[in-house]
Amino acid sequence: MKREVHISYQNKSSDLGIIQIPGSKSESNRALLINGLCAAQGKINNLSSARDTQLMEALINSTEPIIDVMDAGTVMRFLTTFFALTNQQKLMTGTKRMQERPIKLLVDALQKIGVVIKYQHKKGYPPHKIEGFNKQLTNTISIDGSISSQYLSALLMLAPTLEKGLTLNVENGATSKPYLLMTIELMKHFGVEVLIDKNKYVVSPANYIFKEFTVEPDWSSASYWYSIFVLSGAEKLTLAGYRANSLQGDSALVQLMEPFGVKTTFDKMGAILTKQPKKMPASINFINNPDLAQTFAVICAALEHSCVFTGLHTLKIKETDRVLAIQQELQKLGADFIEKNEQWTVIPPKGDWKTKNVYINTYHDHRMAMAFAPLACVLPFVSIESPEVVNKSYPSYWADLKKVGFATK
Repeated sequence: MKREVHISYQNKSSDLGIIQIPGSKSESNRALLINGLCAAQGKINNLSSARDTQLMEALINSTEPIIDVMDAGTVMRFLTTFFALTNQQKLMTGTKRMQERPIKLLVDALQKIGVVIKYQHKKGYPPHKIEGFNKQLTNTISIDGSISSQYLSALLMLAPTLEKGLTLNVENGATSKPYLLMTIELMKHFGVEVLIDKNKYVVSPANYIFKEFTVEPDWSSASYWYSIFVLSGAEKLTLAGYRANSLQGDSALVQLMEPFGVKTTFDKMGAILTKQPKKMPASINFINNPDLAQTFAVICAALEHSCVFTGLHTLKIKETDRVLAIQQELQKLGADFIEKNEQWTVIPPKGDWKTKNVYINTYHDHRMAMAFAPLACVLPFVSIESPEVVNKSYPSYWADLKKVGFATK
C-alpha cells in the first residue's frame, strides 16, 4: 500500500521566520569525490543530508565488487568515472529506472581513454562492469555536452589523475553549464586548474590538496520556499546560510523570482525574501536550471499565468519523464503543460479550481513532491503520494513545512 501525506496551510502570519535548508547535494557530491582523490583527506563541512550524498560518501570507499547506486544519477556517473580511472573492478548497477537512464556517452569516453567496460544487459545503459584500466590511450576526448553536464564534470574531476592529463572538446554546447562551472571552481579550491578555451577544457596532471570546505545550503531546494513565499502571500522569509556569491547555478533563482514579486537581499544571516510588485514573465529559459522547471510550472499555474518554458530537453531522462509528469499533475487542476517545437507552455486553470482537493502522484521523483506541495497555500488541501521520496535530496522537508504553518497528516 502506497503511503501519502495530506497537507493544508494554516498560517496567517506575514513573516514566515527562518528556515535552515540542508547543504547542496551537488556541491557535496563533488567535494566528496575530490576529497577521495586527495592524498590526505579531510572533513567536508555541512554535507548534504540527502540520501544521494549519503550513498556517495558510503560507496566511494566501498571495497565491495557490486556498487548499487539505487536511483542516484549523479552517483552513478561520478563513481563510474572514479572507479574506472582509479583502476577498480566494479559492477555498477541501480534501480529499474536507473537501468533506463543512458550512460553510453560517458562509457564511450572512458573506453577511448583506455578503460575496459562491458554492458551487462542493454548497450548504453546500466548495469555495466568496469574490468580494468592499465594504460591511457588518449588525452583528448570529444563529447556531446547537450545531454548531461555530469558526464563532463565526472571526466574533469578525474582528469588530473591521468598520466597525460585530459583535454575535453565539448560539442553542441554544455547543458546545465553552471554545474560544470561549479565543478571547475571546486577543483580550483582543491588545487587543480582547468584551462578553458571556448568549448575546450584542458587539465594537466596534478595532485589535489585538501583544503577546508563548507557546503552552502542547496539552492534547488530553496525554490520550493520561494514558491511558498509567493503563493502564501507572506511578506518576509529568511533562508539561513545562503551567500550572494554562490557556486550553484540554481542561485539564478534570485533573478528568476523577481518578476513573481520576490526581492532577495543578503546579510550575515542568509537570504532575506521580501515582497515587491509582480511583473510576470512571458517566457523562461531553463537551459541552465532544469531542476527549477517543476517549481515554476506550479507557480505559474497557481497564479493563473500562461508562460512559455524553453531549455527543458533533459527533463525526459531525469528520475522520471518530468515533462510528462508535470503535464499529468497540472491537468488535475484543470491546467495543462503543452509541448510544441521545443517549447512548453503552462496553460493556467480556469473557473473554481481553487475549491479542489488534489492527489499528486510523485513518480518516484523528489522534485515532484516538493514542487507541488506549495499548492496547499491556495487549495483546501493537497495529498502527496510517497512523501518519503524527498529523502533523495531534502529529508527534513515535511518537518520544515510544519515550522511555517503547514499541517500534515
